[in-house]
Amino acid sequence: MAGRAFDWLRQAERGLQQALSSRELEYDEWTCFASHQAAEKAVMGQEAWGTW
Repeated sequence: MAGRAFDWLRQAERGLQQALSSRELEYDEWTCFASHQAAEKAVMGQEAWGTW
């Protein structure tokens, strides 16, 4: 997963841009959806810390 971290973060940034664009157009449902997707992808892009 760590090898794909940059890809996930890049996709999260694009999702955030989409959310901001949707917000300007007052597409509230798309703003929420894109924001949620961006947050999930940003979390996926983080390296895991700790031990299992």
